[in-house]
Parts: sequence; structure tokens; C-alpha cells
Amino acid sequence: MIDNPSYVRGACVPPLMYETIGGALERAAERWPDREAIVVRHQQRRLSYGELNSEADQFAAGLLALGLEPGERIGIWAPNCLEWALTQYAAAKLGLILVNVNPAYRVHELEYVLNKVGCKALVTASSFKSSNYLAMLRELAPEIEGGRGHLEAARLPSLRLIISLERSELPAVLSFAEVSSFAHSGHRARLAQIAEELQPDDPINIQFTSGTTGAPKGATLTHFNILNNGHQVGEAMRITESDRICVPVPLYHCFGMVMGNVGCLTHGAAAVYPSAGFDPLAVLEAVQAERCTALYGVLTMFIAELDHPDFDRFDLSSLRTGIMAGSPCPIAVMQRVVQRMHMREVTIAYGMTETSPVSFQSDVADPVERRVSTVGRIHPHLEVKIVDERGRIVPRGVSGELCTRGYSVMHGYWDEPERTAEAIDAARWMHTGDLATIDAEGYCNIVGRIKDMIIRGGENIYPREIEEFLFRHPMIQAVACFGVPDPALGEVLCAWVQVRAGMQVSEQQIQEFCKDRIAHYKVPRYVRFVDAFPMTVTGKVQKFIMRERMIHELGLPTQITA
Repeated sequence: MIDNPSYVRGACVPPLMYETIGGALERAAERWPDREAIVVRHQQRRLSYGELNSEADQFAAGLLALGLEPGERIGIWAPNCLEWALTQYAAAKLGLILVNVNPAYRVHELEYVLNKVGCKALVTASSFKSSNYLAMLRELAPEIEGGRGHLEAARLPSLRLIISLERSELPAVLSFAEVSSFAHSGHRARLAQIAEELQPDDPINIQFTSGTTGAPKGATLTHFNILNNGHQVGEAMRITESDRICVPVPLYHCFGMVMGNVGCLTHGAAAVYPSAGFDPLAVLEAVQAERCTALYGVLTMFIAELDHPDFDRFDLSSLRTGIMAGSPCPIAVMQRVVQRMHMREVTIAYGMTETSPVSFQSDVADPVERRVSTVGRIHPHLEVKIVDERGRIVPRGVSGELCTRGYSVMHGYWDEPERTAEAIDAARWMHTGDLATIDAEGYCNIVGRIKDMIIRGGENIYPREIEEFLFRHPMIQAVACFGVPDPALGEVLCAWVQVRAGMQVSEQQIQEFCKDRIAHYKVPRYVRFVDAFPMTVTGKVQKFIMRERMIHELGLPTQITA
């Protein structure tokens, strides 16, 4: 064993909670019956913890009356709304496995995920933005025009029940509001019996990865995974029942449903949804009107809020803390968040869906410099090691693959034992695919993705390092770097750049800015100026799309052979 290895282990306090999510909601309703649990501004709805528990029970009993049983899968395909949270908690109480369906999915992706996990029921919005969900379902299952409240579709053989958030004229579609009416006292008694039978280690949620390197994988998480990670995230921010967390991030992702909903649940705090989808003005209005003390978001969300033309007319002085995740934060942006948004205790978090999600988080007392240069220190009850390509632990400060072990590691990928074994080794280490370093004090720095690393003529280039350097340019608002094929060098660096409003800069000027400041091989060969990056709904840049576009634009071969 080497001296000073890149291995860290979290504290053993606060203790882990060995209970179900339904049990945690019952306990919250008893402890804070009248305290606001969820505020949904665009729906003008507010529920206390007592009301949330009661409505979740009613909906769960209705689902039971419609034939759903513990262990079966129920999908949720909708933007942020009250019904999303009610479905999340009702499924947990009934022992159903909630399947988060990306609101951006189209027909092919929807068909894949519903059939992959055998969804028996789907709760869906009728439409959102450019997506007409019911029209897509009609395309997949024309049988939706058939029998009342029951579906038998050739292309969706497992799906039996479609529940629309709004009333629909389609015969096979029930409305969310009427589901509870099917329940009677016998169903509620059976629900109470089920609650006693459920176990914290039961799978309760399936979240599909982005599928950028193949078909999406269904990361399967348990009550124990989700409940404890939400709790630990809240503890890191010093959340109490007096806090009100603004949650503009999507609920279909771990950021919203775990760090947001469950993080609030375990502390008696209020979750405030400003809008169905991200809208910077709605966020600013919600923070002021609801006196939010915490705000969640990815870097691009915070920039959009800070740069909104009406920013100065809002009173954000109630803010104290929050979470920024998804991509590195330039120090200039962090300083604006701290000073102009009053978020002096904002934290940085790092993780992945397969680890429920957070493994590292900065402390509210960490200096700003630490919060922009690292992702903080290890969460309690977790272990992390950094290993080389042969799986051997490396010394502190040396980069390698980050591996996580502990309560947060997923149950596995749904019905894919081979892909699960590729990600989780025999010692239960989750191999993240992220390149990272751990310093002498235990702070972690994410260098990049193993698959994103560029090898230019034998030199390793980490795109994240170049992005952080280019963020220093006064005219650059956002930047994303990636590799494209090159016949001579194997790969070369390309940068997509968003320029600040009203400013102009050339490709040559960007390259000149880099020269003599970073190594020559790290200077981007190509610079393209764009208005926006292709992104997931959680704000993560989709570099594989950028790469494909540049290959097409430049007429490059997709692969370079020796």
C-alpha cells in the first residue's frame, strides 16, 4: 500500500435512518402537521405536512383500488407540479417503484423506458412546452381510444393505466383528481398493512441515465438510498424546519426529487416550486414572495437569474444557502451569488444518479476559493478512493477514477446484471467514470470525465481545465471544450463559446488569449461562437452532440486509424 493514499471516509454522524420514505412522511406529519411542506406557485397550491401526508395516502389508496400492487412500476412524465410530489410519496407508501420519465423524451425514448421496466401505470401531463404527451401516447398506443380507464396496447404490453394530470376525453385515460375517489376504507386499511411490510432496502425509484453512450440505463434506488442522501444534503446546509428551499431544478432528476423534496421532508422545511420549467424571473419572484432561505440550481440557472434585466428590483435578502451543481463555477460568478444574491453559505455538490446522488459537498463555512476550486469533502457514511487504470489506489494529488462506496450506491441497473457488474465491482465500489484528485485536506477536485479526456499527440488534455481557464476571459459568459478527430494528432481541442451580451471577440483573439498562458497543446484548434449549448433538462452540456456537429461541419472522419 502506498503512503498517503487517495482515500477518504466520511464521519459517522449524523446517524443513518433505517426507515421507508412513507414512514418518514408519517413522522413529519406528526411533528410538523401545520408547517408548509410544498408551495407550488404556478398552480397556486400550498400543502402542510399534515395535508401532504393525507393526500398522498388518498392517492395511494386510489392506485391500490385500481389494481396496483407493491413492487410494480409507475411512471411519472410531467414537469414540476404538485402532482409530481404526490405521486412520488404515494408510490413510496404503496411500495410501487417510481419511474422518472424525462419530460424531454419523445416517442421512441418513451416506448423504450416504459417497456424496459414494465411500467403498469403512467401519470402524465397532457402537454408541456413543445411536447404533446397525450398525442405521443396515442401514437404509441392507438388503443387509448378504447375501454374506459383500462389500456391494452400492443406496443406497450405492460401498461394498463394512464392517469392524466388534467381531464382528458380519451376513454382509456383517467384524471389525477378522480383516482382518489376509487378508494374506500378497505383500501386504506390494506395500505396501512402494506406500510408495515415495506422494508427500507426495497427498490423504490428508477432513474434513467442520459444514454449518451448507448441505450439509457435504469439506475434503481432504494428507500434507504434516497432518504439518507436527502437528509445528509440538508444537514450539510444546516437546514431546519424554518427554512424554505426554492427548487427550480426538475423533479424528474435526483437534484429535485431527492435533494429538493426529500431533503425538505427530513428537516421539516418547505419546498417551493417557482414554475413548471425553469424561468429565471419566476425564480426571483418566488424567492422574494416566499422569503426563501435557500436556492438550488446549476451554473447556467444562476447566471440567467443574475443577468435578468429585472434582477435589481427583487429583494433576495432572505437567502442564506443553497446548492450549485452540475458544472464548475467560475469565481466571478460565485462572488456575485454570494454578494448580490446574499447566499454567503451556498454549497457546491457533486455526485451521480447511481449514488443517490451526492458524495461530496462543500461546507457552508468553506472559503469561496475552496467552493470554486473543489467540490468539497466527503459526505458522512461514505468512502471514496481514486484509482489508476489498473484499479490501484493513487497518492493524494494524483488524478484517477473516482470510486464511491457506502449506503448511497444504487441497487443496480434495472434488469441489466452485466452493466451493473461493469459499474459496481465485487467490493461494492461504484466506478463513476469521473477523473478526480483528493488533496491533503480531503477536498476533491473533479478533473473531468474519463471518456471526455482528449489525447492529443500523446498529451492528455482535460477539457474542464481549459474551460476554467477560458472563463477568465472578460468577454466569455460560458464555454464548453471537447475533442474532435485529427489525422495527424489523433484528437485536437475545440471550444464552443457564448459571448457576453453586447460584446464581440474573434476566434484568433481567443487563441491569442491562451498563448503563453497555457501549454501550446491546450490551445483550442477550433473556436465556435454559439448562442446556446445543447443541454439536458438538468443543465448538463451534451458534448457528444457538439462533437457530432463539428465533425459534420469540418468534414472530419468519425474515427482516426493508425
